[in-house]
Amino acid sequence: MIELLDKKHKRENFDCGKELLTNYLKKQAGQDIKRKLSACFVLTENEYSIKGYYTLSNSSIPLKKFPEPIQKKLPRSYHSIPVILLGRLAIDKKYQGQGIGKVLLIDALKRSYEISREIGSFAVVVDPLDEGAENFYIKYDFIKLPDSGKMFIATKTLEQLFG
Repeated sequence: MIELLDKKHKRENFDCGKELLTNYLKKQAGQDIKRKLSACFVLTENEYSIKGYYTLSNSSIPLKKFPEPIQKKLPRSYHSIPVILLGRLAIDKKYQGQGIGKVLLIDALKRSYEISREIGSFAVVVDPLDEGAENFYIKYDFIKLPDSGKMFIATKTLEQLFG
């Protein structure tokens, strides 16, 4: 089951092998939720043990950061384009290689699509931590933003998948 992170979830045993992502869940996610900086969703094995997690928040990308063909389709009056940031996605080492990343990504994209039906959002953006993460997102048709490490998938694409 994928649900919002709360106090009942056991974070102390989570280890995805990436210190930044492991420490985020253990030490910062709860504070970010309280401050309304992000929402953290967890996939649990039982009610408490966390297999993996992802975070979502509002964001924007400067219009000029998008590829030229996309810029031409967007109004020049928008200096920044509203997006949803899929800020973190991590799987505990015990569960890696079992397709859980795909499950979490699909849940995040579906949730983002649903949100975009009520609040304007042109795309879902990710900022892959390393080449492995970048290759993961490429498999799901994310497009690299020129001159940045970020990647995106357009909400129109999500509409075709989930609409």
